[in-house]
Amino acid sequence: MNIRDQVVLITGAGRGLGAACAKAFAAEGARVIINYYQSQEKAEALAREIGEPAVALQADVRKKEELARLVQEGERHFGAPVSTAVHNALVDFRFDPEAQEDLEHVSWESFETQMEGSVKGALNVVQAVLPSMKKQEFGRLIMIGTNLVQHPVVPYHEYTSGKAALLGFTRNAAKELGPSGITVNMVSGGLLEKTDASSVTTPEVFDIIRQTTPLQRVTTPEEMADAVLFFSSPWSRAVTGQNLVVDGGLVMH
Repeated sequence: MNIRDQVVLITGAGRGLGAACAKAFAAEGARVIINYYQSQEKAEALAREIGEPAVALQADVRKKEELARLVQEGERHFGAPVSTAVHNALVDFRFDPEAQEDLEHVSWESFETQMEGSVKGALNVVQAVLPSMKKQEFGRLIMIGTNLVQHPVVPYHEYTSGKAALLGFTRNAAKELGPSGITVNMVSGGLLEKTDASSVTTPEVFDIIRQTTPLQRVTTPEEMADAVLFFSSPWSRAVTGQNLVVDGGLVMH
């Protein structure tokens, strides 16, 4: 299915990478459901900027019933089923190396928060869109991961653990859903310049990335969005269960 014929759900799309993905999909002619949790003003402004092909809808990805309602409202709004879902939502985390707690002090509750946002959120998204995708015998599920799993430049313990678990979820889902015509892949970025979540990252960390990355620069949200588009396009029709690292070559895998 071409991107222009699709209805795309993007979680956490009111700002940062999610907003870049929403703009990228809309530019290709897709209709976009902009999910937000707390960023109502930004999400609605983005929907107005994109215009008719976009609608902003609130839901907490950690709550199954809210995701189910959101999908129903989005499909009713566009008169068509969701065919691609991008799980991008980031719950209560910022990339602040100076504030990051070490293993001696980090709490299990912090791990639970990231596990819920990453894995429980992904499960809720998948379960909300599966009926539509199975009926179409087509679906594209795209999880947003991180290259910190392979290369922890900063030991963000709880965040990276949640994303590592999400990679396992991605591959299991790919195995189960393949016979239904549904692919499941992950796009893992490095630190992005800049988003709300990375706005507190110190210049020193960005400098380290530039110095050690083959492309000698920090990846942007728009460049990440390009890879997300690939996994929803016909060009990726034979690709599932994969983790594509988009970080300028910092991690080669």
